Amino acid sequence: MTSTTPAAARPTVATVYGYPRQGQNRELKKSVEGYWKGRVTADALRDTARELRRTNWRQLADAGITEVPTGDFSYYDHVLDTSVMVGAVPERHRAAVEADPLDGYFAMARGTQDVAPLEMTKWFDTNYHYLVSELGPDTVFTADSTKQVAELEEALRLGHTARPVLVGPVTYLLLSKPAPGVAADFDPLALLDRLLPVYAQVLADLRAAGAEWVQLDEPALVQDRTPAELNATARAYRKLGGSTDRPKLLVASYFDRLGEALPVLAKAPVEGLALDFTEAAAGNLDDLAAVGGLPGKRLVAGVVGGRNIWINDYEKSLSTLGTLLGLADRVDVAASCSLLHVPLDAAAERDLDPQVRRWLAFARQKTAEVATLARGLARGTDAIAAELAANRADLASRAGSALTHDPAVRARTAAVTDADGRRAQPYPRRAAAQRAHLGLPLLPTTTIGSFPQTTELRTARADLRAGRIDTAGYEDRIEAEIREVLAFQEKVGIDVLVHGEPERNDMVQYFAEQLTGYLATQHGWVQSYGTRYVRPPVLAGDISRPDPMTVRWTTYAQSRTSKPVKGMLTGPVTMLAWSFVRDDQPLGDTARQVALALRDEVGDLEAAGTSVIQVDEPALRETLPLRAADHAAYLAWATESFRLTTGGVRPDTQIHTHMCYAEFGDIVAAIEDLDADVISLEAARSHMQVAGELAGAGYPREVGAGVWDIHSPRIPSVAEVTALLRKGLGAIPAERLWVNPDCGLKTRGWPETKASLENLVEAARQVRAETA
Repeated sequence: MTSTTPAAARPTVATVYGYPRQGQNRELKKSVEGYWKGRVTADALRDTARELRRTNWRQLADAGITEVPTGDFSYYDHVLDTSVMVGAVPERHRAAVEADPLDGYFAMARGTQDVAPLEMTKWFDTNYHYLVSELGPDTVFTADSTKQVAELEEALRLGHTARPVLVGPVTYLLLSKPAPGVAADFDPLALLDRLLPVYAQVLADLRAAGAEWVQLDEPALVQDRTPAELNATARAYRKLGGSTDRPKLLVASYFDRLGEALPVLAKAPVEGLALDFTEAAAGNLDDLAAVGGLPGKRLVAGVVGGRNIWINDYEKSLSTLGTLLGLADRVDVAASCSLLHVPLDAAAERDLDPQVRRWLAFARQKTAEVATLARGLARGTDAIAAELAANRADLASRAGSALTHDPAVRARTAAVTDADGRRAQPYPRRAAAQRAHLGLPLLPTTTIGSFPQTTELRTARADLRAGRIDTAGYEDRIEAEIREVLAFQEKVGIDVLVHGEPERNDMVQYFAEQLTGYLATQHGWVQSYGTRYVRPPVLAGDISRPDPMTVRWTTYAQSRTSKPVKGMLTGPVTMLAWSFVRDDQPLGDTARQVALALRDEVGDLEAAGTSVIQVDEPALRETLPLRAADHAAYLAWATESFRLTTGGVRPDTQIHTHMCYAEFGDIVAAIEDLDADVISLEAARSHMQVAGELAGAGYPREVGAGVWDIHSPRIPSVAEVTALLRKGLGAIPAERLWVNPDCGLKTRGWPETKASLENLVEAARQVRAETA
C-alpha cells in the first residue's frame, strides 16, 4: 500500500476506456428502434445520441475522471464502426451505404429481406456481441474519420480533456474473417500493410482536431499469438509510431495478461501502454518487471475491474499502484477495460438491501473508485482515509454475510461423486431407447425454446407487478399464450414442441429469481448486441432450489398435446457466465452448486412425464479462457457441472443442449464430454460451418442445425433452408440431423416467426423426402 505522503509529484490522471451507451432509461435503444420503425427521424436519433454522449462525459467529469474517452459511443457496435472508419463495407451492402450511410450501417448490422448481415459473435470471453468484418485479397481500405473527429470535437467544445479510443489495427484484422467467396485459409492479417496508412490518416485527422493522445485497443494480443502475428504487431507500431503527423499513442490490452506481446509493445515507438492488473490478468505485474518496466512511457493501470460488479479492494489496488510507480515514467489509474460490460448505476437499485448495495459497484461507482485511487496515489492515503475505512467495512460485511455461506449447500456439494455426473447407459443404447420412445421422423424439427413475447403478455406482466391483476389472472394469460404457441406448432407440423416460455423474462434471470443466493436488479441493463439489453442477475451467495421452477408450465403444455414437449432449463455454465458471479470462491465450486439445484429440477421434470429436456449452454464456448493453457481446467469443471445436472435421468429421456454464435472446432471434445443426446448450434450465418467442424472431429451424437438466423428480421426462404440442409447432410448423416432455428424466438415478431417456421418445416419435408 502507498505511504501516507504523496506518492507522486505529477498529477495522476483518472480515466476509463469506455462507458455504457444506453442512457439511464435505455434512451438509445428506444430511439434506434423507433428509427427502424419510422417513428423517429434520423435527426432526432442523432440528437438523442449527442445528448447521451454529453451526459456520459459530464458524469465522468463530475466523478473525478480527468481524461474522458471519445469514439466509444456507438449506435450498434464499435467494431462495425471501425469497419466504416476503414471503408471495409461488404460489396453486398455498398449500394445501401452509399445511398444512405445510416440505413446502410444498420443493414450491415441487421440485414434486409434480400441481403444478409455481417456475422455476429462474442467479443472475446464477454457477453457482448460484435459484427465480424469480412475481408479478402481485393479489399480496398479508405479512411473515414468523420465519426471519430466529430465526437472528439464535441467533447473538446464542452471543455473536457478527451482521448479518442479506436480498435487497434492488429486486433481488427485478427477478429475479421474471409469474405464470402474468399478461400477459407485467407488470413486477414495479410492486409496489415494495406490497412496501416488508413489508420495513419485517421490519427492525423484526430491530431488536427485537437487530440493529444489516442488509444488503440489491442485485446487480441492477450490471446496466444504466433511469432508471425507478434512480428506483424511490431511492424504495425513501428510504422504508426514512426509517423510525425500523429498524436501520442496509448496501446491498450485487457481481459488477460499480455504475455509474449508485452516486450513487443514495450519496445515499440509509442508513448504509453494500458494494462489490466486485476485478477483476470494475473501475471502482468511480474511480466512488466521482467521486461524492465516502461522507462520513458506512460502506464495506465487498470486496477478497477471493468467486468465485475463488486467493489474494489482499495488497499490491494493501492499496493499494486505503489509497485508500478517504480516501473514506468508515469502511472495513471483506470478501470481494467471499457465499462460497457457493467450496468450504469448501483444507486438506482432501491429494492436491494442497503448493506448489500454497498458491495456493488456499477459504472458510476467504478468511476468514483478510479478517481479515489488516483487521488490516493497522487496525494497519499491520508487524502482518502475516510474512503479507505468505509471500503474495509464493506468488504468485511460481505465476507461475513450469511448470504455467502450456507452450510447445507456446502455439505451437499462436498458429497458429490464422479458417478453422479455419468448417465447409466452409453449414448448408442440411449439413442435406440429414445427413438423407440419418441417415434420421431428423419430430420425432426423443433425450436430452441422461446416464442415471441407479445404486447399482451408484456402488459399482463406489468399489470401483475402493478397490482392491476392478481396471480390467477396472470396465470390465465400464460396458459392462453401456451395454448396459442402449441396450436401453431401443431398446425405447421413441428415434431418436438416447446411451451414458448411466456412466463420467463430472461433465460437466466427467470431461474435466478427462484434460487437462493441470487440477487435480481431492476435497472442493471447491459448491452448484449445492438439494441438488445439484458439484466444479468447477481450471483452473490451459496445456491439452492427451494421449489420446482418450470414443472407447472411444462406439464400444463404436455397435457394439451400428444406430441413431446421439451422441458427448458438454462445450464450451470451459462447461469454463471450470464450473471455477475461471486469472486470469493473458485468458479468450479459455484458451478457445482448451481448444477445440483438444476439436477433437482431435471428430476422433477422427468418424474412429471417430460421425455425431452433441453439444458441450454450457449456460454460454454464463449467462457473459454483466452489462453490455451487455461482451457483444460475450465472445461473440466464446466463439463462436469453439465453432466451433474443431467446425469440422473433414465436412458429413454432425451437430453438436448443448445449453443450459438461461436466457433466450436476447438472444443468438440468438450462438447462430446457433455454426453448430451442432441446439441443444437448456429449454422445459418456461418453457412453450416459447424457441421463440418463436428464431422471432422468425429462427433458421434445428434446435431440440430440452426438454419434460420433469428438475429436478423429477414425471413429465410424454403430454397435457402433446403440448401443449408443439403450442405449439412454432406457432413452429418440424416438419422443424426435435426432442423431448428439458431436461437430462441423471444425477440422476433409473430408474423416473421410464423412465416419462417413454415418455411423451415417445408424445407425439412422436402429434404426428408429426397433423403428417404
